[in-house]
Amino acid sequence: MNWIILIIAGLFEVGFASCLGKVKETSGTEMYGWFAGFLVSLTVSMLLLIKATETLPIGTAYAVWTGIGAVGTVLTGIFLFKDPVSFWRIFFIVTLIGSVIGLKAVSH
Repeated sequence: MNWIILIIAGLFEVGFASCLGKVKETSGTEMYGWFAGFLVSLTVSMLLLIKATETLPIGTAYAVWTGIGAVGTVLTGIFLFKDPVSFWRIFFIVTLIGSVIGLKAVSH
């Protein structure tokens, strides 16, 4: 169950990073809405990470959490923010996914 909680925490990490991207693109009331989304996503992500580490090793949980966040944020940047796509960016995203899967496979 804590692996599912950890995955959800990683998705909320993608949420708070994406909200930050929108904060810098907007102004006024809309900017404050995205900033509120950032704060909510950050809080939920951290609370879920804390819950997941009750049974998962902190090193593994943190690495998986940041891995999900990094991959998700890069993909969000590509699809929503029109970030550049190159062979090397995709190559390293794939290696990061492999690393996250590997950490899950060797965790007790």
